[in-house]
Amino acid sequence: MSNLVTGKQFLGGGGMSFELIALIVLVVFIIGCIIMYNSLVLKRNKVKESFASIDVQLKKRYDLIPNILTIAQKYMEHERELLENITALRAQAIQIPDKVENIGNKLQLDGQISKQMGQLMVNMENYPQIKADQTMIQAMQTYNEVEEHIAAARRFYNSAVLDMNNACELFPSSIFALIFNFKQVPFFKVENEAERERIDAGQFFK
Repeated sequence: MSNLVTGKQFLGGGGMSFELIALIVLVVFIIGCIIMYNSLVLKRNKVKESFASIDVQLKKRYDLIPNILTIAQKYMEHERELLENITALRAQAIQIPDKVENIGNKLQLDGQISKQMGQLMVNMENYPQIKADQTMIQAMQTYNEVEEHIAAARRFYNSAVLDMNNACELFPSSIFALIFNFKQVPFFKVENEAERERIDAGQFFK
């Protein structure tokens, strides 16, 4: 009997009240929510930062393309359709605003540009005059350097995207992602297995 009374005294007297316990739980919950929300914001900002690095390199590539095409037109009369396709794709790509919601469209267009540029370089093998043009050699060397930078930036971007997408799928952060409209982001990838390795422009001028 004395033990029971002591227990009651402990719960109602010297121990923490129910209200205090509830308050502590509520504070811990709010702090957890803040930490989880901030974590999602940081991951989203990391994706934006990493894509900005890719975008800088893509713009360098887009600036090089007109010079390459101008030189190619002097020699590659039978590749007019390919050159026009590349020009049209480039025009579409540079018109897309640099916003996170446009990442998917921009990467899709860049994939098409990269594929067409790869085809152009393969076709250059049939035009020995191009491989002797010093201006083209310099342009392609610069293009190859840009491709290396894009490949490095792509790895950084895909790592940030993986973290973001995991947070959007895994519980409990997925609930906060849904409530606060955090969305998954597309990876920067090559669709065809044969195109997974970056273009090595230097090999066409050996």
